[in-house]
Amino acid sequence: MPDTKSNRSKRYSPELRERAIRITREARGAHSSEWAAITSLAAKLGIKNETLRRWIRQAQIDEGSRPGISTEEAARIKELERENKELRRANEILKLASAFFAREAGPQPRR
Repeated sequence: MPDTKSNRSKRYSPELRERAIRITREARGAHSSEWAAITSLAAKLGIKNETLRRWIRQAQIDEGSRPGISTEEAARIKELERENKELRRANEILKLASAFFAREAGPQPRR
């Protein structure tokens, strides 16, 4: 099975994510840079450096300390896009049905 984004996002538990972010923030002072803290702790937690870095960035966005689309906003956008797609599909079906019934009825005789 291909490694899709939805599969990757389910690889780690939310508890591990929260713990990793918290530990990295606490350990930041003991390292020369945030990246040094990330690389050190990611190896200890068994996750990739970039994964931990993205978790930290997203947490900063969610807290409002960094610009970007929050997790909540991204979920809402995704839901609206899904709903929009569904409504477009329903609209297309209704247009086709309308055209079909208009043809079936044929021209109406005048009274």
